[in-house]
Amino acid sequence: MGDTITKRDQINCENEYGTLKKVVLCEPQYMEIREVINNVQKQYKHENIDQELAIAQHRNFEQTLKSAGVEVIKLKPSKDHPEQVFTRDIGFTLGNRLFISEMANPIRQGEEKVLAHWMNKHNIAYKKLSTDSIEGGDVIVDGQHVFIGISHRTCKSAIQSLQKELPEFKILPIQFNPKYLHLDCVFNILSSEEALIYPDAFDPKTVEFLASMYNLIEVSESEQFTMGTNVLSIGQKRVLSLPMNRDVNYQMRQHGYDVLEVDFSEIIKSGGSFRCCSMPIVRL
Repeated sequence: MGDTITKRDQINCENEYGTLKKVVLCEPQYMEIREVINNVQKQYKHENIDQELAIAQHRNFEQTLKSAGVEVIKLKPSKDHPEQVFTRDIGFTLGNRLFISEMANPIRQGEEKVLAHWMNKHNIAYKKLSTDSIEGGDVIVDGQHVFIGISHRTCKSAIQSLQKELPEFKILPIQFNPKYLHLDCVFNILSSEEALIYPDAFDPKTVEFLASMYNLIEVSESEQFTMGTNVLSIGQKRVLSLPMNRDVNYQMRQHGYDVLEVDFSEIIKSGGSFRCCSMPIVRL
């Protein structure tokens, strides 16, 4: 397990597609649908999660990252936090600053303390957001632009506070249908030119606005449900995606992406995929 961060590269994340160097994960040792908190979980609440299979798939994900040259930092799982595998939500890196989220749902509150403990242990500075709820799954960065989804997990007042905290960034609030949980479940930036989108989650004016900035690759309803937008870019046009999302993968390959297919079928039953399960802290 990697756990050393030097002064030179402590924190750096300018976008969603630079070469990923260090990332925070948490093994799904205690993963379960203990309380239904999103639409996907409703589908699987009776079946629930096969923890052994989820762990095996997560370890394959971790090994894929390591094989690509990514240093993996692993937080300690806790039986009190069944959603802890989704590390993206508990914090986010903007430029050279790391923010620890204020979690909206009670079942997830406390996860951020595990991250803060690790940061304190390694003497890494961070800003704790503790006034209004905001979660990292709603935060997508591309240079000076920071897209933030307005959802049941991220409120407008938190977005306004973040804008005051970061005057050098242009914060772009994005309204979408909150039944899709987080912005990265319906929109994800692949490069400075291209992005994935599930257009039905937005009003036409928002789609038009995003289309003015990116060449949008549309995701179907069925592949949105299997987390087609929630891929993880690791740099140099390499993208981790699920094998079952054939159309998304085909479209990305047509645009020149090297799609690394990793089975995450057990973990997505709880409503998140590769982006949800990774919190980048260094991209170069």
